[in-house]
Amino acid sequence: MSRRVLGYSVPLALLLGATVVTPAPATGQYTVTALKFTVRAGDRTCTIDADLYRPTGVGRAPAVLATNGFGGSKSDGSTDGIGKAFAERGYVSLVYSGLGFGASGCLISLDDPDIDGTAASKLVDFLAGKRAADDGTKADFVALDGKGDPRVGMVGGSYGGAIQLATAAVDHRVDALVPLITWNDLAYSLDPNNADAHGPVPGAFKWQWANGFYLIGESQPLTAPNLDPSRINSLDCLHFVTEACRTIRTLNSGSYPADRTAELLFYSRSVSPVGYLGRVKAPTLLVQGQADSLFNLNEATATYKTLKAQGTTAKMIWQSWGHSGGMAAGELDLGQGNLESTYVGKRILAWFDRYLRKNKGTDTGPAFAYYRDWITDPTGTYATADRLPALSRKLYLSGDGKLVVNRSKVTRGSRTYTNWLVPTSHSESSLAGTLGLPDPAPYDTEGTYLGWTSEPLTRTTDVVGAPKATLKVVSPKAERTQHSGDAADKLVLFAKLYDIAPDGTRTLVHRLVAPVRVPDVTKSFTVTLPGIVHRYEKGHRLRFVVAASDDAYVGNRGIKPVTVVSSPGNTGVLELPVTGG
Repeated sequence: MSRRVLGYSVPLALLLGATVVTPAPATGQYTVTALKFTVRAGDRTCTIDADLYRPTGVGRAPAVLATNGFGGSKSDGSTDGIGKAFAERGYVSLVYSGLGFGASGCLISLDDPDIDGTAASKLVDFLAGKRAADDGTKADFVALDGKGDPRVGMVGGSYGGAIQLATAAVDHRVDALVPLITWNDLAYSLDPNNADAHGPVPGAFKWQWANGFYLIGESQPLTAPNLDPSRINSLDCLHFVTEACRTIRTLNSGSYPADRTAELLFYSRSVSPVGYLGRVKAPTLLVQGQADSLFNLNEATATYKTLKAQGTTAKMIWQSWGHSGGMAAGELDLGQGNLESTYVGKRILAWFDRYLRKNKGTDTGPAFAYYRDWITDPTGTYATADRLPALSRKLYLSGDGKLVVNRSKVTRGSRTYTNWLVPTSHSESSLAGTLGLPDPAPYDTEGTYLGWTSEPLTRTTDVVGAPKATLKVVSPKAERTQHSGDAADKLVLFAKLYDIAPDGTRTLVHRLVAPVRVPDVTKSFTVTLPGIVHRYEKGHRLRFVVAASDDAYVGNRGIKPVTVVSSPGNTGVLELPVTGG
């Protein structure tokens, strides 16, 4: 979903093939030309609506290509802001409305590399001078790495982030990527199972976020009258490709029969970076938001680790804001174009200076950086590291409801909770942050959850990354139904970590929870919680909770009581990535 996202300088020598080209300095002025492109993408022909921002007083210059977030267009404040910001700094900017949005044609296909990526590749052809716009306009002013190969980078957020990876997978002429707050695996994003993140067991349907997007897509006639006929599918699937409609119907059905589940997972992953990252070679600066229950930090982490493992140049920043809000003073906002004055903006400028302007002396920054909301000095809000923090602190789940630091301190005991047929826990109203609406504080209903609480901390503790919990539960009802052939009969639970202040005030960091559909209730399982950056102050306590439900997700089918048994030799373990010792 489109949200205010992002915001970038440096004129240096460019390479045109083997010839050094020294452009005139950028003046900050530019011209804007509206263009149309008729392209073949997959099995369809689409019209793309675009704006070309050309800086004045500049010779051949590298280009920046960008498109909108879901539901937006080329005229969004952030998308239009990209065009303006980079043209002012001497880049040729081409911004366009993604397929199925604004005045662009064709169905919404969820940034499918074979459709959306191919369409974007045709725009790269234009920037290379290989093809003209529909009105005959040609781009003979973009720096080239060789004949037909333009110097081009991409930047954008959310839906405009995934398209970058999709384009780079099908077109290796793209030289640099900066995807912000986007996804790695839509199956995890919309139906997360934090005990089997990319495996065959589906998760708990994130119904508020998913249906919000679906309604935005299907309501196009209300926001874009006189639609191009290529944007209409059928009466039962108006504006999405058929596979996307089948996926949302399966998720809304509350049922996961094996054949439909396999189809759901296959389609979601085929249009997600997790399915094609092996083909992405362009240097990639990933920027993900801490306040984001739609695409949490684990998404960018998964993409980052994959790119690094295959040898693709990649770095990662965890900024403050995401789809759930979190915009802080001094943070990047592309609509404002505040590139030079923000940490993330400076990093993006350096990334393009290095990989588009080919200034090999540019320092592109550390491998990993993260925003700290407990730092008040704007110049020091980001900490940096050469790697992701490792899991370094263990706490044990004691039978008396305590989180203890040593296994020998675990007391024997068992405790039970039971779910109701309606949700009894609340983490968030998913669209509240996007719509600016109030949201009740998180809560859990007595008898429908279990909690374990630490002693007051004797020092401040900074958790940076994704905590993990290894659990074993007992649920005879779930054990009897889990092999029914419908994964919906497996046990669902929700893990989360609170910060408890001395006065009893509870904070669920960014309202993030870890939905789990237990693969096999007879075996122990590991839950990877969403990544966080949070300081637990001295005197505060950590509270780990396992809840039966959450009203932002579809939970258990039927009543499934759950018992957790603890003993010194056999109990649950919570692991935290703690920085600073």
